[in-house]
Amino acid sequence: MGDAAAVSDHHRRRAPAPKAAQGLDRIDRARSALNPSEWLDVFSRIGDGVRRAVLPLSGTEAGRAPLSVGAGGDTTMELDRAAEAVVFSELAGLAERGEKFSVLSEEAGHRSFGAEYPLVLVDPVDGSLNAKHGVPLFGLMLAVLDGPTVADTYGGLVLNLNTGEEWRGIREQGAWRAGRPLAPMKRADHTRIELLGLESTPLSVTVARPLLEHSNKIRILGSMALSIALTSAGGFDVFCAPLPMRVFDMAASLLLLGETGGVATNTQGEPLGNLRCDLDSRSTLLCAPTRELHAEALRILGTGS
Repeated sequence: MGDAAAVSDHHRRRAPAPKAAQGLDRIDRARSALNPSEWLDVFSRIGDGVRRAVLPLSGTEAGRAPLSVGAGGDTTMELDRAAEAVVFSELAGLAERGEKFSVLSEEAGHRSFGAEYPLVLVDPVDGSLNAKHGVPLFGLMLAVLDGPTVADTYGGLVLNLNTGEEWRGIREQGAWRAGRPLAPMKRADHTRIELLGLESTPLSVTVARPLLEHSNKIRILGSMALSIALTSAGGFDVFCAPLPMRVFDMAASLLLLGETGGVATNTQGEPLGNLRCDLDSRSTLLCAPTRELHAEALRILGTGS
């Protein structure tokens, strides 16, 4: 296939629609009184509450008590339930004040609060296995969309629930880490994979072996949202999920990556923007903070050399 410049990341800037069509689209698809920044402020308040609810439960028998199977197919634990209760309490209050939207959560599934869009995506504890075992690396992912696909994400927040560090992104406006504009760190060697991030299933190590052999060091964090967010800052030179993962989990972090000029495709180099953000859609993922690093990773995966 073509070089990295031809590999479109999912948030590559789209040409604005004509004003009339753009206005109709907004009226029809997202009757929101909140602007993207206001949505992120709501998400930030939710994050504060989720931290208070989840941290005391992490690593405890009470927190890892199994309750049911969530809408995404995973076992819901007490710490998942506690986190989601905070999320829906805040969002229900928003609806009571007249805001209309819908919510899709890994645990509760889809709920309407008066309108199909905006659609709020909720992963209340991303990295819940870490949380269950008391490993202090798990996050909260919240995103707001004006349509059904990855490219329709117009606001996203990722919160490190252990440190409180917050990542924000707004479509075509930028991204921020702990309140400061986010830009990937500069590097002397534009194609050297110093630090590779990898998705956490054991089979991933086998499937991504060519990448491992061309990387200086490897990190497996166990949180998709935090791993991609760190890639957007250049913390990882490359992050790879070589087995199909739920697209839903990636939405907010992929917005961060796109807003900082990073590249995200599947492991075949195909863009992700048209993938649906639901609980069924899955994709492999290869992302990097620069086009040069993405192209190098894609070359290694494709040729093994």
